[in-house]
Amino acid sequence: MKISVSSVFATIVLLTMSATSFAQQFNVLLFTKTAGWHHSSIHDGVSAMRQLAQRHDFSLTWEENADRVINDEYLKNYDAVVFINTTADIFNDEQQAAFERFIQSGKGFVGVHAASDTEYDWEWYGKLVGHYFHIHPANQTAVLVKQDNSFPGMSAFKERHLWTDEFYGFTPANVEGLNYLLTIDESTYDPSADWGEKKSEGMGEFHPMAWYHEFDGGRSFYTALGHLPGVYQEPVFLEHLYGGIYWAATGKGIEK
Repeated sequence: MKISVSSVFATIVLLTMSATSFAQQFNVLLFTKTAGWHHSSIHDGVSAMRQLAQRHDFSLTWEENADRVINDEYLKNYDAVVFINTTADIFNDEQQAAFERFIQSGKGFVGVHAASDTEYDWEWYGKLVGHYFHIHPANQTAVLVKQDNSFPGMSAFKERHLWTDEFYGFTPANVEGLNYLLTIDESTYDPSADWGEKKSEGMGEFHPMAWYHEFDGGRSFYTALGHLPGVYQEPVFLEHLYGGIYWAATGKGIEK
């Protein structure tokens, strides 16, 4: 059977149009490398991210190998990078420089829970993530307080929202201009923790749990929620997480 040139050309055009019509709205790199504590909930986080990618039609790549993906050539394909429960020193000097250039090019960062327990000796990252983790008490139920309803994904939270998780205490902010989304009411749980040389009675009246800011040409969103595996099946959290991803990747979604 002979196939005409015109038929081949028509097929190519249709395939091209199909690929264009069904292109996903943005590309996300999920990074979960740990060099310290390894959260078992990372696997639940990966499953949740795959669910979000399918539901919201964005491209998702999951990686843990910094040597392979944290370089200019690889990162240029992505609109945002999501750190779920990364810990300790995960990048070398060259990778740190490449990640800085990624953000400086106008791209986005999303940090979940232990992303604030990462790269303590990298000043730039400290400013990107906003606060560093300091200490936490035992897992408990407490009341989260919504501070801002204009950010995408926040409408699912009640003004005072009962939540069970591992609640981080943080060091003072590493940078000015953080926009706080959630705080926690310390009167609703026991924030005290004693780790021997490191102790805390809590952060007081203002104890942040989620925030965002523009930084060094790009965008950064962080949520301290996400320690317990069950959190990644919670619709309120998934909406919260997607709101951060959507804004970090596109710069859109904030209501004026």
